[in-house]
Amino acid sequence: MLKELQKQFDAASLSYCDLHGLERDQDWVMLKLQEEIGELTRLWNTKTGRGRDKGLSHEDLDQSLADEVADALGMLRVFAHQHELDLAASIARKWRFDCNDLTSPTSI
Repeated sequence: MLKELQKQFDAASLSYCDLHGLERDQDWVMLKLQEEIGELTRLWNTKTGRGRDKGLSHEDLDQSLADEVADALGMLRVFAHQHELDLAASIARKWRFDCNDLTSPTSI
């Protein structure tokens, strides 16, 4: 499941780079991931009163926060795909649950 999702994010990222004439190498992916984490951090600061809200409503901030989490998650998946990382095995080892079995409760 995770590998297929990574492939989808990777394909979307490649399309984005093709559309905008960008060279997507390993450095670009890492830098883009950092950019997305920075945008998520900026939004979190705004949502928690540590930054200017620029007139955005709570609903707008919630939507923007979700969008930035999606962007960061997507770039993490692109990074994992690029480096052929087995996230399912790492999740099982680090988080102690099988991400492919969504029916069983998590036990830590």
